[in-house]
Amino acid sequence: MATRNDVYKCPETGSLVEVLVGGECELGNLQPVKENTTDAATEKHVPVVEKVEGGYSVTVGEVEHPMTEAHSIQWIELITENNEVLRKYLSPTDKPVAVFKTDAKEVYAREYCNLHGLWRSK
Repeated sequence: MATRNDVYKCPETGSLVEVLVGGECELGNLQPVKENTTDAATEKHVPVVEKVEGGYSVTVGEVEHPMTEAHSIQWIELITENNEVLRKYLSPTDKPVAVFKTDAKEVYAREYCNLHGLWRSK
């Protein structure tokens, strides 16, 4: 069963799919992408969420994640207690930081590294 906000990856193409509406479905050869399961430096991958005026700032890693063509963060998202999803797509020339405007009180962040997969804030 697919659940809202689950992420799946195609092993042949590397395409990512995020579930918008959960339910029973045939996922074919898509593989689930689990959060924080890759053997990689957590200090460079776990998103750090900071409350700022009007919303939240999310920085990837306590130590800033590198951003190169070969190794980069593809997107950062903030998910609120009401399941509102705010996302920023990044390119290798961007800093791994996103600021999201929201009045939400409870949030968590996720990011996707092209080499080390999906990571979630604590």
